[in-house]
Amino acid sequence: MTIRTLRAALAGDPAVGAGNVLTTRVEHDLDPDAPALTFDTPVDGRPAWQPLTPRELDLAVRARAAALHELGVRRRDPVAVQTSTAADTVLTFFALARLGAIPALINPLLDGERTASYLRQRLGDVPLVTDAAHLEALEGRPHRLLATADALAGGDPERAPAPYRHWGGDPVAITHSSGTTGLPKAVVHSHDSLYAAIRYRLGLPRPQGSHRMLSALPSPHAATLIAVNLALSFGSELLLLSRQTGPQVLDAIESWRPGSVYGFATTWTDLARHDLGARDLESVALWWNTGDCAHEAHIRRLIAVGSREQATRDGRVRTPGSVFVDGLGSTEMGHSHFFISHSTDSTRYGRCVGRPHAFVDCAVLGPDGEELPPGAVGELGTRSPTLALGYWNDSATTYRTRVRGYFLTGDLMYRDEEGYYYHVDRAVDSVDLGDGLMLHTALSEERVLAARPDVLDCTVVALRTGDKVVTDVLLQLTDGAGSEADAAERTAGVLGALQPHVAATVRDVLVVSDDDIPFGPTGKVRKVLLREQHAARAEG
Repeated sequence: MTIRTLRAALAGDPAVGAGNVLTTRVEHDLDPDAPALTFDTPVDGRPAWQPLTPRELDLAVRARAAALHELGVRRRDPVAVQTSTAADTVLTFFALARLGAIPALINPLLDGERTASYLRQRLGDVPLVTDAAHLEALEGRPHRLLATADALAGGDPERAPAPYRHWGGDPVAITHSSGTTGLPKAVVHSHDSLYAAIRYRLGLPRPQGSHRMLSALPSPHAATLIAVNLALSFGSELLLLSRQTGPQVLDAIESWRPGSVYGFATTWTDLARHDLGARDLESVALWWNTGDCAHEAHIRRLIAVGSREQATRDGRVRTPGSVFVDGLGSTEMGHSHFFISHSTDSTRYGRCVGRPHAFVDCAVLGPDGEELPPGAVGELGTRSPTLALGYWNDSATTYRTRVRGYFLTGDLMYRDEEGYYYHVDRAVDSVDLGDGLMLHTALSEERVLAARPDVLDCTVVALRTGDKVVTDVLLQLTDGAGSEADAAERTAGVLGALQPHVAATVRDVLVVSDDDIPFGPTGKVRKVLLREQHAARAEG
């Protein structure tokens, strides 16, 4: 079967969605013996790094579905899943989806206390599938163990029930938000919503590099579920990493040689810390970013490496340099809603996230939900078939984030006259300075990074102390760039990069280490904690 035939068969079947791509490929004999998913840990006696076909994946999933069914799991039952490996997370998701249950995937980097709070406050004391490490972290904290992931692998695949037949609106997964402002929210996705963007992409030309994809995304995230089903729908090979640090991603690229790499903005920040020219990254034609938009400084380091095919007078040749597809998405948005492609000759940066995908209807909205004209900064409102159904057990927040049919993302943006959108900050991180002036922390970070090649990463913390606003600029520097002799010049350079009304609020420009920056489970900076810390510092 050709890749084109596979894609056409899935795109033309309205019953296909996020809950049944795997079973559909096996049931309808759609290339079930081609290599599909590769994990970095062993699976049911198979060694790590060995690709599994859809037929082999289906066998592993049926074993787990049989075990879950014997434990009493049925249609619409929510079941929490927190495991250390990508294999356990993905296979348990598939098994629960096969039963028509609702897997609630929890990031393994959530500590025991926050996991217990999330289970109790967000999910409502649902049964849990986990592993020994997380059981230990939960010891003494309320939870309801259903089974360990390794025990599920011992089920009898012949005893698995027939696959549940999904309807488009069926809840198919609960994933959680980044948790940067507090306890993560539980976001409910449907069979159709998590597949809508894939169905759209099946009708487009196959992107360069998509034959062999590496996922550096957290395995319990909605983006991973999309990447997995995208690979199964495209007939691609996909490697899923259980941990996504810079060295682990670079090592995997060198050994597995993907054509494209999927990740979050924090992935590229981590990769940019390393000497990329010293690594063998020639196989990578495409870097695909989702979640927060990426920084120009990090994008430029990535597109300088790798290689891609280009059409020339002499035919198609492979040339140095890669393409970076940037965008903006979130757990609730279900897929990036914008896209822009960068190569070595790109000039449109400044936190431009491009134009919306064809399946997106969006607007920049004012405080009362009115649409703002080009150039005006407001909150992004978006309508899309990819949007999540809402928040589990939290209808108040679900409806609070809807205005005139738009989902309010919490992102502050503006669009230009050409229809390009620019992201300036999260609404919770911006500060009103009065007289029509705003302090946007993300935009300020972008300016510093673009102006200072000695800065690897920058975090801007703005807070009110009494009747004034103070800002601390936290810098993480390249090796050898942290001497005290350079401090005055560096501070002057940072202040010069900022907008004058922002620079006027700066209290300190500080060189910090990774240990000084609190991160959430998906790698985002927890600015709410930084504001608390720096407010205490001011009072002290």
